[in-house]
Amino acid sequence: MSLIPAAIMEALEPLYGRPRPTLSHDPLSELILTVLSQNTADTNSGRAFALLMRRYPSWDAIAAAPLEDLIATIQPGGLAPQKAPRIQAILRMVSERAPDWDLSFLGTMPLEEARAWLRALPGVGPKTAACVLLFSLGRPALPVDTHVERVSKRLGLIPETTTADQAHDLLERLVDPDDYYPFHMLLIKHGRRTCSARNPACGRCPILPCPSRLPGL
Repeated sequence: MSLIPAAIMEALEPLYGRPRPTLSHDPLSELILTVLSQNTADTNSGRAFALLMRRYPSWDAIAAAPLEDLIATIQPGGLAPQKAPRIQAILRMVSERAPDWDLSFLGTMPLEEARAWLRALPGVGPKTAACVLLFSLGRPALPVDTHVERVSKRLGLIPETTTADQAHDLLERLVDPDDYYPFHMLLIKHGRRTCSARNPACGRCPILPCPSRLPGL
């Protein structure tokens, strides 16, 4: 089996199932949730987002909140002193560019213009922009988190020296746009459950040949 994205997904689907695309939050909620998810577990970021929504009645209230109060509210998400001012900076810029807080127009804007619109926000990189486009708007963008990047490098899809920014561009060219969602979800599951950063369980990995497979497995 040659290591092409379609073959990798075919090997992983019996283990994890075929992920079906589903839209999550509205674009602004997805944006803030993704900022909260940076460098933390999904359970922690989800809890921080829920606390944020309960504590403040509107985006205006979050943007105007005393910084220390906002930090305390999202503390369970980790790195709150860094994320709180970033969130407020994002909301201030969004309020200038979309005063009604409605980012649904990104769904009809040309894709690269929508990506650039998001990337212009403070602290929004390629992964965060892609998450908003894919998970909220159903647009063909491929988020590359640490699991997707690590597994892609181990499988030889992208060079080991590839940066996170480069990984987005390279993988979007390799993967069929219709497969962005399942590819992303399958590699995340594989990275968490089998191809972990430390002590990967090569013996139960169905992907062959794998250039990073440990000897004897």
